[in-house]
Amino acid sequence: MTSLTGLFKAVPEEMQSNDKLVGLFRNRAELKKEFAAQRDEKYQLQDRIKQREGATARVQQKMDHLENLLMDREWVHNVVAFYQLRRLAAHCNVKLARFSEQLKQQREERAYRQVLGTWNKYRDEKAASVEREIGKQRLRTQLLEDQLQNERHKLTSMNGVAKLFGKNEVETEIDAIAVRIERGQSKENDLMLALEKIQNLDLPEQEGLDIATKRSINFMILAFVQHLYLHFEEDGLAAMAKEASEKSVGAVNYGSKYECDVIIGRIEKRWGAMESVTDFAEVLKRRAKLIADHAVFRNDDDVIPASGTVATVYAIDADGVVKESDANLLGDNYFGVAKVLSR
Repeated sequence: MTSLTGLFKAVPEEMQSNDKLVGLFRNRAELKKEFAAQRDEKYQLQDRIKQREGATARVQQKMDHLENLLMDREWVHNVVAFYQLRRLAAHCNVKLARFSEQLKQQREERAYRQVLGTWNKYRDEKAASVEREIGKQRLRTQLLEDQLQNERHKLTSMNGVAKLFGKNEVETEIDAIAVRIERGQSKENDLMLALEKIQNLDLPEQEGLDIATKRSINFMILAFVQHLYLHFEEDGLAAMAKEASEKSVGAVNYGSKYECDVIIGRIEKRWGAMESVTDFAEVLKRRAKLIADHAVFRNDDDVIPASGTVATVYAIDADGVVKESDANLLGDNYFGVAKVLSR
């Protein structure tokens, strides 16, 4: 009874106070963690607000600058010419990016077809080999079944003394043939499973394009950027478009209204002529070959040539005559060519 009475004694007040104190300390620690997390979030939000305010201020500054230029009678025509040149640069960027993507897809599809053709040939050869083994096994089984049929017929045809002395030998042969037939059928089943496994093999995962293919893609891309450059280089439009894409409006003065209108007229004229040019595939291939002949790579596994070694532009006329000029289109990143090269 004494031990049971001890179980129901009241908990000392000192122990209760200690438990409350521990609970308070735990709550205080959790509150400090939560407060620190909220403080960090507050600072992050304040930084984001400052960044947004800075970006908004910069945009507003650009808008104010553009508005002032448009209100200036001497500059308004320069603004129009500037954005038309930017439009030209953007148009060339899009054409180059589209050409690059189509070329890469074409080469990837070609590589896939080659891999698929090689894989199908390998699988067909393996399957044909197994099918030949199945045919041979079926022929052996058929011969054994014919032999079994003959032995059974021999057994049923026996009578008299022949049956008395030859029955056991024939029955033994029948049993042996039956065992060989069973083994042959088992082997045929194994061959059928092997054939099914071969037919259900998955195409191995396709690896990326090899170095030689990536280099050939890049030579064609460089040939195409030269095509764009040569088409718009008349009257310096290509260089002016590049300049407009890199500078801010108002940084370049193109002259009077007349001079600005001349620039815009030349852009429209060359633009229209560009869209009508479609039969330049052979010229591109020849230009790519010339670029490849002079290209030098810093390392054996590089796919982008050193820019200085492909700084010659090849103009090829209708008679096939090649005229060379110097322009480092890759080094100067004309029309964003560095971004669209295969890597």
